[in-house]
Amino acid sequence: MPSKKSPKPPAGERIFAVVGSDEGQMKRRAKALAAELTPSGAGEFGVEVIDGCVDHADQAVRRVADVVQAIQTLPFFGSEKLVWLKDVNFVADTVTGRAAGTLKALDEFKEFLENGGVPPGVKLLVSATEADKRRSFYKALAKLARLEVYDKVDTSKAGWEEDAQALAMQLAGQLGLRFQPEALELFVLRAGADSRQIQNELSKLDLYLGTNRREINVGVVRDLVSKSATGVIWELSNSILKRDLAGSLHLLDQLLFQGETAVTILLAAIVPTVRNLVAVKALFEQYNVSSPQAAYHFNGLLGRLPPEAIEHLPRKKDGGINAYGLGLAACEAHRFSLTDAVSALDACLQANLQLVSSQLEPRLVLSQLLVKMLQ
Repeated sequence: MPSKKSPKPPAGERIFAVVGSDEGQMKRRAKALAAELTPSGAGEFGVEVIDGCVDHADQAVRRVADVVQAIQTLPFFGSEKLVWLKDVNFVADTVTGRAAGTLKALDEFKEFLENGGVPPGVKLLVSATEADKRRSFYKALAKLARLEVYDKVDTSKAGWEEDAQALAMQLAGQLGLRFQPEALELFVLRAGADSRQIQNELSKLDLYLGTNRREINVGVVRDLVSKSATGVIWELSNSILKRDLAGSLHLLDQLLFQGETAVTILLAAIVPTVRNLVAVKALFEQYNVSSPQAAYHFNGLLGRLPPEAIEHLPRKKDGGINAYGLGLAACEAHRFSLTDAVSALDACLQANLQLVSSQLEPRLVLSQLLVKMLQ
C-alpha cells in the first residue's frame, strides 16, 4: 500500500529507515533512497553496505557490531558517507528476532543511536522486510529516523479494495498512466493487491499503450490484465452478485484447482458478499435508498443517511465504512430479495459448520451452497 511516513526529524537528519511486509515496494524504495543519500561523486567509497539477512542470532549480533563499526569509521574520501544495513530480517517476530542475543544487540544499538552515535557527515539507512512494531528498537526508529512503511494490503480486512486502488493509482502515476474509474475497479478485481503483480500488469499496459495513449480503459484491462488468485476471488464475488450460477461454479473449481482451501473461499469471497448484500437490501427497504450507477457512488448515498442507519455496517481497519464493497452489492441488489439474502447468509453458516465438522467433500459443500443461493 502507499507508504506511511513518521514525522520528519529536524534538518540535518542522519537516520533513515524503510520497512514493510511488501518486499517489492520496500526494496525499490530503499534502493532509490540509498542512491539519494550516497554522497555526490563518492562512488562506491561513499557507501558501506552491510547485509542484514542472517541465518541465526550469532550472525545478527555480528551484523549489528559491523554497523556500529562502520558508523564510527571515518569516510575514505571527503567528509560524508552512507552506511546501509540492508534487507534486515532479525527485527521481525521470528526465532532469530526473539533470541536473547539478538534482543540484547538491538537494545545496545538503540542506545547507541539515542545517544547521538551517528556523527555529522554520516547517514544510516536501515531497510527491513519485516519489523515487529511492538519492539523497542522499532519504536526508537520511529522517533529517531525518517521512517517509511510499505506493508502489504491486507485482503482479509474489509475495505482492502480501496487500499489496492490507491496503490494501483500511485504506481500508475509513476509511469504516467491514469485510470478511468471503471477500469481501476476492474484492474484491482483482476490483479489483486500484491504490489509486484500490480507493477507487472502496469508495465504490460505501459508497453501496450505506448507514448500517445496514457489512459487505461476497461477494454484494455479486460484484454491484457491477468487474473491473480485474489482476482478470481473477486470475480466469484461478482458472479454471485450477478446471480450467475454456472459462472460461480466454474470460478469455484478454478480457485480449488489453484490450491485455495474451501474455508478460505467461503470466508474471503462468499460470506463477505452475502453479508454486504443483506446490509444493502435492509437499507433499501428501511430508508428507501436507490441503487447507485457505480460502486464508488454509494459512499455519497450513505453520507445522506442518519447515523443510526449506518452504525452496523461493515467497517475497514481505520473505522470507516467499507463503502466500495457495499456499493458493488448495491449495484446488483435488485437480483435478490431481502429474504433471499438472509437465507443465503444462513446457508453460509451451515456450510461453514459442514466444512469444519463433517466428512463431506469440500467442493460438494460449496457447490451445494452456491446452488441454494443462486437458483
